[in-house]
Amino acid sequence: MARKSMGKPVPPPQPKLIYLDPGHGGRDPGALGLRGTQEKLVVMQIARDLQRELLAGNRYRVLLTRSTDSFVALRERVARAQSARADLFLSLHADSHGDSSVRGASVYTLSEEASDREAAALAARENRADSMGPPSRFADQSQDVARTLVAMSQRGTVNDSRRLADTIVRTLGSNGVRLLPRTHRQAGFAVLTSPDIPAALVELGYLSNPQDEKLLTVRQHQLYLARALRASVDAHFGTGVATKKA
Repeated sequence: MARKSMGKPVPPPQPKLIYLDPGHGGRDPGALGLRGTQEKLVVMQIARDLQRELLAGNRYRVLLTRSTDSFVALRERVARAQSARADLFLSLHADSHGDSSVRGASVYTLSEEASDREAAALAARENRADSMGPPSRFADQSQDVARTLVAMSQRGTVNDSRRLADTIVRTLGSNGVRLLPRTHRQAGFAVLTSPDIPAALVELGYLSNPQDEKLLTVRQHQLYLARALRASVDAHFGTGVATKKA
């Protein structure tokens, strides 16, 4: 039998706080599709859809690093999540690739050494976003990532982030989302450098691929991706069951 608390009743625990990060924004459009689709607009729409999906079950609180088409520096995005004491951080993107035949979703976590050249190149492109804003006080990116990884390892956040990424890959795949062959990769992404928040960067597809670009602008597919990502968050926290595509 549970013991009754003496004095004031103990308040129930707050729902988990999920921080969603729609990549790019404002003067930084991100990748541009063959038909002119702007990454910043696609990921903003899917982030809003995912926010609604997560809030619908009353199991989470959800905040966005940007809620309008505005420029927010990468380290400011991290700082906002840290200040709010977020339980999870998901950065949403839709990149381009030199080979227009490449398509599919992928997931990235933080690492001082990139898992492959493509991951390193992607991180370099994403980190350049800060060059569109005022000079960053984080000038030495490699040393900053190294320090963050030490802190993350001490807190267990590195392993939590990897488990999060593996869960996203598994859940997206089980929901029929097309994935890259090497789906979980690692590199020094500035936006993933919160030492105490499990974080992953999700590439939802490639705007350089005609099929991916078309799908990423279709409302039904945007909603489908949002629901698959909500299922990933549910699976990570053990609060729900993935709903497979009909």
